Parts: sequence; C-alpha cells; structure tokens
Amino acid sequence: MSQRKSEKQETPPPYHVLHKLPPGDSPYVRAKHVQLVEKNPDAAIGLFWKAINAGDRVDSALKDMAIILKQQDRTEAAIEAVRSCRHLCSRHAQESLDNVLIDLYKKCGRLDEQIELLKQKLWMICHGEVFNRKATKTARSHGKKFQVTVKQETSRTLGNLGWAYMQQGNFMAAEVVYQKAQMIDPDANKACNLSLCLIKLERNMEARSILLDALQGEFPGSDGPKVRTRAEELLQGLVPVEAPSLRSTGSAQRVEDAFIEGLDHLMKQWMPLRWKRLPIFEEISPFRDQLAC
Repeated sequence: MSQRKSEKQETPPPYHVLHKLPPGDSPYVRAKHVQLVEKNPDAAIGLFWKAINAGDRVDSALKDMAIILKQQDRTEAAIEAVRSCRHLCSRHAQESLDNVLIDLYKKCGRLDEQIELLKQKLWMICHGEVFNRKATKTARSHGKKFQVTVKQETSRTLGNLGWAYMQQGNFMAAEVVYQKAQMIDPDANKACNLSLCLIKLERNMEARSILLDALQGEFPGSDGPKVRTRAEELLQGLVPVEAPSLRSTGSAQRVEDAFIEGLDHLMKQWMPLRWKRLPIFEEISPFRDQLAC
C-alpha cells in the first residue's frame, strides 16, 4: 500500500500543466506552446493570427498577441490588431481589451486616445458596467492572483487619467482627478503625483502638507523606498512660501474659483448634463471647504 502511494506521488504532472499550457491540440494551444515552451515570439504571433482566423479562443489569442507585440516594441501594430479584431471577441472580453488599449496608448504616447478611453471606462464604472457587473474581479500580477474591488479600480483609473493629464501639462485637470482618486482609495504614489500638480500650480503649502503626510506613513504604500525617495526629492525642491496668514482672501478665492471651473469643465467633457450627479463626481463641497481655508 505504501509503495503504491509513493509511486502515485512521484507521477509527474501532465505536460500542459507542467508548462502552464491549455489542454488539447488546437491553433491557440500550438501558439501558446511556441510562445512559452519554444520561446519563439515571432512564430507565436503568426500562430495567434491563425487561431483568431480559425475562431479558436479569440479573446485570449488577441490579448496574448497584443502583449507579445508590445514586448517587441511594436505598439502601433498591437493597437491596430486589437482595434481591427475586437469585434470578433465576446462581450465580456471588451473591458479587458480596453485595458490593453489604454496600456498601449500610454506606451506610445497617444495621450488623447488614452484619455478618451479612460473617461469611457469611468462612465462604465458609474453605470455599473465593469467587472461584468460583479463586485470584484480576479487580477494577476507577477504570476500571483488577487481580488480587485470596484472602488480600487475606480481610484486606479482616475490615477491613470491624472497621469495622462500631467503628460499633457494640464495640471489643473490632473489635480482635480487626483483629489477625487485620493478620496476614494488613497495611496502614497498618487499623493506624490497630486503634490507635483500642486507645485506646478504654485500651491506649495498644500503640496508640502501632503508630502509630509506621505513621509510620516499616512498613506498606504508610504513605506516603499521609491515612493519615499520621490517624496523627499519633491519636498527638498519646494521653494519657501509665505505663511497662510499673509495670503490674501482674494488669492484663496481665485484658487477656489479655478478649481471649480476646472472640475465643471471636466464634468462637461466626461458626461452629459443629466449625469453630472453620478456618485463619482459627488462630494464637491469638501474640496471647496479645503480650498477656502
């Protein structure tokens, strides 16, 4: 009995399990074998195209091919492939394809298209159309699976949108977005980006306060060495500013007006007027109170 148990335990796992391949023998499976076992990305791309044309696991084939093209710095080709073939994919794959496109647009600097797609994603979040209408989704990072909530995804999407606005030099729009992201699900990296926006808008005292909070561990992720180094560099680069008591109320009022004007402008871009009161754009009054202080 013990000998049989030993032999059973020593039985190697099936080939497809050992190499993390899907089971079977189809165009998609052959493409994955060439990608993961033979490690021949060029040949894998051709086989993924064959899988797409054969209608074999098109959702996965298109995403896998786009990832390989991105790794080869063929970002434009990846974008064209996703845009031209996504109509062949299932409805539940469209959200993940949007995420692939957002990443590709970011990589090749197509900011207008990246921003438009991020705003579209926020619209979907507001209407409960993300995660295939589930409360969470399973994500993967560095080979590990974890759960992501709608709240976390909202904050992450806003953070990406804020970063895109920063690349355009639109720091007022970026600040509005980062403020909202920090209200929903704060972290130290977005705190640093928000501080940079405030510095660019010559609001150094607000930036200093946020950076000190980050260095004192007030935000999740504050203990990361890269974040701490960045916060310290931003803090050291701040130009000394006058005390709050010396700032005129007119200046504070101009800041408040600029903030509300920027928020209104963003809301008009993102949503028709009848959707302005969606949850993600609520709680404007706390911002006004902060800025008027």
